[in-house]
Amino acid sequence: MPVAPETHAGIFARHRARVFGIAYRLTGTVSDAEDVVQETWLRWAGIDASEIRSPEAWLTTVAGRVGLDHLRRVKARRETYIGPWLPEPLVEVTGDMAQPTPEEQLSLADDVSVALLHMLERLKPEERTAFLLHEAFDYDYGELASLLGKTEAACRQIVSRAKRRVNEDRPRFRADAAEHEKLAEAFAAALASAKPDALLACLTPDAVLYSDGGGKAAAALNPIYSAEHIVRFFFGIAKKFNVPLTPHPIRLSGQPGFALIYEGRLHSLMSADVSEGRVTSIYLMRNPDKLARAAEVLGVELLGS
Repeated sequence: MPVAPETHAGIFARHRARVFGIAYRLTGTVSDAEDVVQETWLRWAGIDASEIRSPEAWLTTVAGRVGLDHLRRVKARRETYIGPWLPEPLVEVTGDMAQPTPEEQLSLADDVSVALLHMLERLKPEERTAFLLHEAFDYDYGELASLLGKTEAACRQIVSRAKRRVNEDRPRFRADAAEHEKLAEAFAAALASAKPDALLACLTPDAVLYSDGGGKAAAALNPIYSAEHIVRFFFGIAKKFNVPLTPHPIRLSGQPGFALIYEGRLHSLMSADVSEGRVTSIYLMRNPDKLARAAEVLGVELLGS
């Protein structure tokens, strides 16, 4: 019996995880990534799929172009953002699930950490697009040239410049998974036990904390530099608002992280970058717009909602 040709929707569903993966890496938020996915679907639905030699390549290219257009549009908006802008972390769901969602599949990847996506915010839209498509999706320079409307030589320079900027900001010696997990446990224990010295021992002297409230939740408007200032920040909050710092271990964007939950409501999400046995950077998400999906996944309400 002949096999029926695959439908437009069936082909798109088969490649949706890849489209979402590109979109999330480019935009840094689930809602914006879904907008890119939707626009890519609308363009796909409007063509004759039988004329497309490689649907995967076509969808990858369109998602890259739509994502690049999105980056160009939001660039000015992010420059006027209240306080540090952080990417929306993906909460990894555990348990028996027959088919993980694209978001859950994506969270297992190494290149969607909050730390890396935060670094990529410093790149220009074309640099970010070229870097991600080349490094994460194996796009060659010919394909980048077609997508960006530039020569292959120019694309090589763009990718090289982006790599250099990203590598300059990355810790020289990164922790392996076991070391990251162990340090995360020590960090959580120090917070929960309210021991400043124990927390201080987890941090490098020049550690930095980024807190994203987006003007909608209490957060530090500027990065907090040095281990001592970070310790004062955490225990100052606990004392001022009488909120116990009890982190609940979860996985955020494929790495150890925490949900700070107070009286059954999600207060914030926290992840960290680790090098040589200590925390170098902390990323604290407080913006309710970027916590809504996490609260839903965790089965709790948002604090203040």
